[in-house]
Amino acid sequence: MPELSPARVRLALLALALGGFGIGCTEFVAMGLLPNLARDLLPDVYAASPATANGQAGALIAAYAMGVVVGAPTIAAFSARFARKKLLLVLLAVVTVATIASATLPSFGLVFAARFVAALPHGAYFGVASLVAASLLGPGKRGQGVAFVIGGLTIANVVGVPAITWLGQETGWRMAYVAVAAVFALTFLSVAAVVPAQPGNPGATVGHELKAFRRPQVWFALGIGSVGFSGLFAVYTYISPIATDVTGLPLAVVPIVLVVFGLGMTVGNFAGGWFVDRGVKRALLVAFGGTIVALAVLLFTVSTAAGLFACCFLLGAAIGGGSIAIQVRLLDVAGDSQTIAAAVNHSALNIGNTLGAALGGAVVAAGLGYVAPVGVGLALSVVGVLLAIVSFTVEARQRRRIPAAAPARSRELVSDPA
Repeated sequence: MPELSPARVRLALLALALGGFGIGCTEFVAMGLLPNLARDLLPDVYAASPATANGQAGALIAAYAMGVVVGAPTIAAFSARFARKKLLLVLLAVVTVATIASATLPSFGLVFAARFVAALPHGAYFGVASLVAASLLGPGKRGQGVAFVIGGLTIANVVGVPAITWLGQETGWRMAYVAVAAVFALTFLSVAAVVPAQPGNPGATVGHELKAFRRPQVWFALGIGSVGFSGLFAVYTYISPIATDVTGLPLAVVPIVLVVFGLGMTVGNFAGGWFVDRGVKRALLVAFGGTIVALAVLLFTVSTAAGLFACCFLLGAAIGGGSIAIQVRLLDVAGDSQTIAAAVNHSALNIGNTLGAALGGAVVAAGLGYVAPVGVGLALSVVGVLLAIVSFTVEARQRRRIPAAAPARSRELVSDPA
């Protein structure tokens, strides 16, 4: 690849980060527009019971999460050898078309399918874009490359999601998805124009990448992320009706609640990087412990604006720091299968999204009210921390057994002339 000017490198990095911005918008904007989606796509259910309709509409958020879970490892395993720029363009084309479909299809079932398809490129985009960004920045700057691309998602939660949520409230949820599709279309053009061509890894094979799943600690890490984050998503999925029906805030304030969450996520990203550099296990426990504290406080203060805003900030910080910790933990325990390890981090996050949205929606649809998801989220977060403790304990015991077995094996070799 020919040497690029500093200006060209900056433009390429901004193009890649714009894709992260779009993904952040498309993933989280439905949470602020959930009542709008329920009222339009489930009109009969909404007329009988808005709470039931909101609970059922949470399946649209779960559909996106399921798409990430399926797409991230599958595309990562099968596409590692493909040229990176061309792969990015294909992924962006798919998500653009699927987001347009989300904005225009008439029925709940068809929009559900469109959200699933739109999510398939999510994990692969972040993985490939991070590799490209690291290459553009040069040796020893892989972390900065990853941070730059993920930074687009963080900014989306501070600026993009609240702005598009406001747009959806004012002009209809379909226009919100049209705006998201426009972001992806702009990203496609930007990547095509300024990102240099890069080869893939011609030696990569599906079997080599899938070896990661033979390692028990990979499954532990996925479980910690999935269950731990499900506690957060059980609440965040229903943040709009919680803010309006429980806290008593006007609908116009919901975008401000989302801004506070995004600010917490930004702080969590920076703090998470600092904590992870000083011990990934401690960082995991701090992140998920913070989720437990935030949800426990929210359970008793959700009727107050101060409690809601403070806890949303803490929850955003928890997901920001926790996602970095899970990413590094997966890379630590995945051996040589680093590509798929980077991708399945997004699967873990979105398994949590699916599980949290489903369980939170179940208690809402059952008529238990919008405070019930907070209790569900608290219980799930506790399970996530317990799973982390089990994982670390098992790993420590395995490490103690290996040194103990080594001397015995050495004596065996000495006594055996063969």
